[in-house]
Amino acid sequence: MKIVVIGGTGLIGSKTVAILRDGGHEVVAASPQSGINSITGEGLSEAMDSAQVVIDLANSPSFEDNAVLEFFETSGRNLLAAEAAAGVRHHVALSIVGTDRTPDNGYFRAKVAQEKLVEGSGIPYTIIRATQFLEFLGAIAASSVDGNIVRISPGLFQPIAADDVAAIVADVALAAPRNGIVEIAGPERAPFNEIVSRYLKAVGDPREVVSDPEARYFGGRVEEHSLVPLGEARPGHIALDEWLGRSQARA
Repeated sequence: MKIVVIGGTGLIGSKTVAILRDGGHEVVAASPQSGINSITGEGLSEAMDSAQVVIDLANSPSFEDNAVLEFFETSGRNLLAAEAAAGVRHHVALSIVGTDRTPDNGYFRAKVAQEKLVEGSGIPYTIIRATQFLEFLGAIAASSVDGNIVRISPGLFQPIAADDVAAIVADVALAAPRNGIVEIAGPERAPFNEIVSRYLKAVGDPREVVSDPEARYFGGRVEEHSLVPLGEARPGHIALDEWLGRSQARA
């Protein structure tokens, strides 16, 4: 089976490409560096030729509200048009748990716009909404620094390892389209501030994490269930402590 992975050299993309290639599939790891650009449209028709599945893992280089919205709308329209012309039979898009419940987060609004394009395209699809990746805990802490403390919401958090995300994305891509949404999450749910505190202690960061209900998450207010699945979700297997052990071993 020929599968095109948009964003195929990124964190999730590179792992997904490796899994699919190991399974014997013909995989195009698409990126601007390889001459396939979902914003300009360069190389899309050639990449889609005879492809059965397209996995969209593209991400905006800017998180500014207008820029990220323009990125996902432009990329989505270009991809879906090329897929329709090529007769692609399954479009898989990676999105975020809680996108439709955090309207004051510009990135989440942009992902909602992307999802709507997919749903209205007429191409069979599956949208995978994932919780935040464990790999981004350091960046989250850095974005929440206030002097020598880190202010984090006590809302619930259920981060998932990139290895688990890639494995599920690959599995979903090889299955029949759901024409709906699949939510995935890590195996461990706890208050956001507690998880960040555990992470900082494990990596030797002395800063104190303070529980702050008013703390923003990349501009968005976090209620108790803003960032976790409300219903059934497909779980990953790698919990925080195991992931920390693997990360430190690799380091």
